[in-house]
Amino acid sequence: MRESKRKQLAARGWKAGSTAEFLGLTQEEERLVDLRLRLAEGLRQRRLQRQLTQSDVARTLRSSQSRVAKMEAADPSGSIDLLVRSLLALGATNRDLSRLIG
Repeated sequence: MRESKRKQLAARGWKAGSTAEFLGLTQEEERLVDLRLRLAEGLRQRRLQRQLTQSDVARTLRSSQSRVAKMEAADPSGSIDLLVRSLLALGATNRDLSRLIG
């Protein structure tokens, strides 16, 4: 947000803050959300690099296209374990995973 906009809002009584502040997340919860987002984006990027559709990935995982879409959107209904397993199924190495979470 532009500083001028932030000042205008503050003058009217509004407070700008982070998503974590708004949701009342602990530091651990914030880090977990960040991890999920990194893994989800990594999955999407790897799929696109390999020129695969979500349906292609779903077949590889023996899952559904909608599940892959939810994983790529970092939907909390999917486990981090499934995100990691999906990345590995698409050829990610341990080094690739450490770059994503580092």
